[in-house]
Amino acid sequence: MEEQFIKIASLIGDPTRAAIMWSLLDGKAFTATELSITANTSPQNISMHLAKLLDAGLLYVEKQGRHKYYRFSNKEVAYAIEAMASLVPPVTVQKKNSEKHSPIKHCRTCYDHLAGKIGVAVAESLLEQNIILNSDAKLEVSSKGVKWFSDFGIDIDEVKKQRRIFLKPCLDWSERKNHIAGSLGALLLDKMLADDWLRRTKDSRAIQITGKGEKELLRYFKIVV
Repeated sequence: MEEQFIKIASLIGDPTRAAIMWSLLDGKAFTATELSITANTSPQNISMHLAKLLDAGLLYVEKQGRHKYYRFSNKEVAYAIEAMASLVPPVTVQKKNSEKHSPIKHCRTCYDHLAGKIGVAVAESLLEQNIILNSDAKLEVSSKGVKWFSDFGIDIDEVKKQRRIFLKPCLDWSERKNHIAGSLGALLLDKMLADDWLRRTKDSRAIQITGKGEKELLRYFKIVV
């Protein structure tokens, strides 16, 4: 286990590979060319780094026509990368003031679920309303929560049938608190996007909150935007 941990840590610790992993947190699949531009390196060099990440089982590649698309091999890799970002020391007071209204910190995607200040606020609201319960650091939906989600438009029994983790806390790197991940977290984000509470920002993980979203976040989660 120690040797495997050292191997994984050294793989992710390389600046180019770290840039690749950070870019993939967007939740989209990228070609090698796109990743070489993001990581500011040559196509030849990016191929070498991608091969190492594939060999370690951290990435998955899918071929479509002439192109190959790279993404995380599973969602747990994304959760680990987001959690690692929380180890970055807090910014100084001067920098904090200048980043007070940073869109990426206010509301963003973390792979396939909601993160940032708003993502954490949603998680805290669900806990305060006893819709989600925190038992020994394990999250579960209460009986009250099953009805709440049903009224919200999400069938908990159907969600649990998915072949992935149902619900788990995910440490938010900017807020240093947990937002919620798993299939339930992903469906919450999908519904908010589909109902036009939120809108994606082109070429960014930042999420815009619409006027409708401000009203609905207050109504369902008691969040004042």
